[in-house]
Amino acid sequence: MLAIGEFSRMTHLSIRALRRYHEAGLLEPELVDPSSGYRYYSGDQIPTAQVIHRLRELDVPLADVRRILRSPDADQRAALVAEHLGRLESELARTRAAVLSLRRLLAPEPAPLQVELREEPAVVVAAVEDDVSQGDVDAWYAGAMAELDAALGPAPTAGPPGGLYDNALFEQGRGHLLLYRPAAEPPTRGRVHPVRLPAAELAVTVHAGEHEGIDVTYGELGSWVLRNALTVAGPVRERYLVGPRDTDDPAAWRTEIGWPVFRVARKP
Repeated sequence: MLAIGEFSRMTHLSIRALRRYHEAGLLEPELVDPSSGYRYYSGDQIPTAQVIHRLRELDVPLADVRRILRSPDADQRAALVAEHLGRLESELARTRAAVLSLRRLLAPEPAPLQVELREEPAVVVAAVEDDVSQGDVDAWYAGAMAELDAALGPAPTAGPPGGLYDNALFEQGRGHLLLYRPAAEPPTRGRVHPVRLPAAELAVTVHAGEHEGIDVTYGELGSWVLRNALTVAGPVRERYLVGPRDTDDPAAWRTEIGWPVFRVARKP
């Protein structure tokens, strides 16, 4: 039998942590002295303690640690760990995007925004549209793009896909979204149907990198419009020049943002 101090040294788990894991039912001592309350462990418990240590280093919640330890099936244990690792990777991606955005915002001399004034003609496209809550945009986008690809084929031939984002989505947290792909003869299949995008005059810039930091580019473009043009009511337009469908490298992604305007200054 190993006293709790010896077991602590062997597993690199503090005595306080061992007591907490005992109370949580994760790692119960082999023996608890009824008179003194001292905890004693066996050498066979060292691997379990080390598993708990590694899982907690990955910030796996205690409830999930318990599920992993109690699962008799190795594949199920691996799936539980993989699920948590997926969440960690998503959090890490968001953290990296936030750091990049902060560096860009706090830069003493930010790079000047490149803006093009463009008149977009009316065009008929294949589209999926719906009213969507802000928190559901990513899932809705993935489903809508999959339907467009199924209806038109996976490789865009008539131009990159795009989207129209209603102002209410940003102002009220829910608004109308329209995702489209250009097509010579837009089909009607499931939610996919032909839509005529109206002509528009846009102030256009390109956001480089993953989508998480696109709000900074939105802010810069909006500020440019305030200085140089009259903004008009209408959905903001995006075009996905390069995205996850084209490359797994987020640094290579390019998203075009088009801000509706009415009149521009002579020398923007």
